[in-house]
Amino acid sequence: KCALNMKILEETDAGSYIRRLVSYQSEPDSRVPAYLNIPKRALQPGNKARAALCLHPTDNLVGHKVVMGLGGRDGRQYAHELAERGWITLAPAYPLLANYQPDLEALGYASGTMKAIWDNQRGMDLLETFPNVKDEGFAAIGHSLGGHNSIFTAVLDERIKVVVTGCGFDSFLDYKNGDNRGWTSIRYMPLLSSFDLEAIPYDFHELVAALAPRALFVSAPKSDDNFNWQSVRRIVNA
Repeated sequence: KCALNMKILEETDAGSYIRRLVSYQSEPDSRVPAYLNIPKRALQPGNKARAALCLHPTDNLVGHKVVMGLGGRDGRQYAHELAERGWITLAPAYPLLANYQPDLEALGYASGTMKAIWDNQRGMDLLETFPNVKDEGFAAIGHSLGGHNSIFTAVLDERIKVVVTGCGFDSFLDYKNGDNRGWTSIRYMPLLSSFDLEAIPYDFHELVAALAPRALFVSAPKSDDNFNWQSVRRIVNA
């Protein structure tokens, strides 16, 4: 860990909340861009609000802007919607997408997933420095890439008390009928490619179980062409 040294890059009046594009030092030689949204009523003396990590789906054009409703596909602006509902929201960028291109090898990472988890944990460290954030833990919400990013982060950090994941996972055994190449780029977990499918040392039923007794909401649409809803049901039941 190092000093977070948050910098405000731009600030916008978004109606019911203030939208700030910030960056913070997650570790030496790595600054993370993020949107920090603060409801105006939480800026008033003595007022506090709950806080949520809003983790974005795969988007190599606008990145974390998509959860702000600032581009990309519709229906993914949950950082904006939660801020309108009174939540302080932090939407960090995901490594190696759009405007965030850290040198993972130079930083010592074999996994973009692990870098994202660390950046998210440091984002919660940042939220804890604000006097207007309620001291009762955090929520994590994400769609697709953000859906499993939320689970991975919550498994390793119990400050997250509730997880909302949409279109975010199925079993490694079922993903794309056993073709796990989508998981094995440097952006995710390259070392998975060194295992035979049945020998992968963990799967999502164990990750989901590790969240207990915390709250978990899973959205697994039957029309999702990436993650199989029947596999998700088996995982949740297990």
